Amino acid sequence: MIVFFLARADNGVIGVDGRLPWQLPADLKRFKALTMGKPLVMGRKTFESFPAPLPGRRHIVLTRDRDWAAPGAEAAHEPGEALALAGNGEVAVIGGAEVFALFLDRADRIELTEVHVSPEGDAIVPGFSGWREIARESHPAEGDRPAHDFVTLVR
Repeated sequence: MIVFFLARADNGVIGVDGRLPWQLPADLKRFKALTMGKPLVMGRKTFESFPAPLPGRRHIVLTRDRDWAAPGAEAAHEPGEALALAGNGEVAVIGGAEVFALFLDRADRIELTEVHVSPEGDAIVPGFSGWREIARESHPAEGDRPAHDFVTLVR
């Protein structure tokens, strides 16, 4: 089963300059809880945006660079190779935008944090049409933290 995990602004932005354009500790806590123990598939830029590999999870990094290597990462050069490395069970696809596009036709579920802001950004993911919402948990804005909804989508 392939599950997308992402936070997406109302205007589709998921990142700017290799980082998230907001601070939402609740989203990071949810991400950790839902992905712990699962293989993570991500692009090289997403991997390199982490200060260190995330504990308790394998990091399978899609890259076009055949010479790329990093401690804590397993390199793959095409989606099928990444899935073969991940093995059976739930695979967490965590970005960036190009990686989501590569796996969209294969995804089974989306764990989406809708962030109710419209920041500038350089990484954009279009809305998910043809998906059915099965869960939503709304959270109001709090201080400098924007309002957001945790949403589960299935085909």
